[in-house]
Amino acid sequence: MSQPKSKLSRRTLFAGAGTAGALAAAATLLPGAVQDTAALPESKEPPAKGGGYQLTEHVKRYYKSTLV
Repeated sequence: MSQPKSKLSRRTLFAGAGTAGALAAAATLLPGAVQDTAALPESKEPPAKGGGYQLTEHVKRYYKSTLV
């Protein structure tokens, strides 16, 4: 007679070990990630008169390079 096949195969064992390792790594990294987000500075309000985007020479050169 052949032996009954066990539900716990080598593949299942390695998959479980890999999952446990990934969860352990995530658990050690997550507390640090929560502390890092608390230390982020508040975002600045945009300037009242626009600002931010300026049409400079290198931007103009880029626009010329995209023409077909």
